[in-house]
Amino acid sequence: MRATRTLAVLVAASLLSAVPAWAKPAKAATTTTTATTASTASTTVPFSPTGIWNKQLAADAPLSTDSTTLVKDLVRQVGTFGSWVNTSQYSTPVYRVPAGQATVKIALDAPLTTINNVLATALGSVPLPANALPSAGTDGHAVIWQPSTDKMWEFWQLRKLADGWHASWGGQMNGTSSNQGVFPWPYGATATGLPMHGGLMLPDEIRAGNIPHALALSIPEATANVFASPANRTDGTVIGGGIPEGTRFRLPANVDIRSLGLPWTAAVMAQAAQRYGIVVRDKAGAVAFYGEDPKSLGSDPWPSLFENRYPDQNGMFAKFPWDKLQVVKP
Repeated sequence: MRATRTLAVLVAASLLSAVPAWAKPAKAATTTTTATTASTASTTVPFSPTGIWNKQLAADAPLSTDSTTLVKDLVRQVGTFGSWVNTSQYSTPVYRVPAGQATVKIALDAPLTTINNVLATALGSVPLPANALPSAGTDGHAVIWQPSTDKMWEFWQLRKLADGWHASWGGQMNGTSSNQGVFPWPYGATATGLPMHGGLMLPDEIRAGNIPHALALSIPEATANVFASPANRTDGTVIGGGIPEGTRFRLPANVDIRSLGLPWTAAVMAQAAQRYGIVVRDKAGAVAFYGEDPKSLGSDPWPSLFENRYPDQNGMFAKFPWDKLQVVKP
């Protein structure tokens, strides 16, 4: 729920030997992008192909009546608080486990109530790998995805103590492949009910030049007591301003990404923002996207994917078209 401002030592690297035309600066702007079309969601991405994360937006998707106001506020927040991509802290590792993965009990450290007991029961048998680690930072997030049972678990403040595993909150999602991409109230590890895996960027997606889903975004100043679908709750604190959590931004279909001069990863992200949108999922210390935490990857690919740049408003996002975004009607 926070943005980290730390980054491992960055190293320069060549991402691909042949860069697609859409990622190169164009000689002249055109009205359409030339990126390869993704007709369906990747098999590495959970949730329904027609759900909020995986369904492409229509080029003429209706806009919210307060689109201009909300985009101006997002631009203001980027200018005030900066932008970032959370990876090694305040993101989430995703442990994809096989059918035979041994299960463990994860104790729920929450008062015994009817609502809490439902979650406590669900956490009684979780296929958590023995070497699993939560994300660094006070949120301690982790996601367990078991495609063979079509289930997903996520945790807030997951930790291993002397008597075993504990979590402060979380959720279990059954039928993940057909789920629209939201936990029922009040479950899930985020402040909105939108799952941690929703909008999470994976390294292989960046390498392939195609993120086949919407992006998740956290912001410093979210509106109090108001949220937009698909969110089903909020932790916003700004009265009379801010941006409602659940808001979906998108880059207009007629923006030529080639003409923006973006570095590779930012261009891939801009393409996803154009096709699927950017969904405000949580609060953070900066305007922050999310990449899979390296703890579940074995090594950290993000420094090379960021091409020797910090993923902030002065580096990778220096030319990101925040001001060209629009807000799609819920």
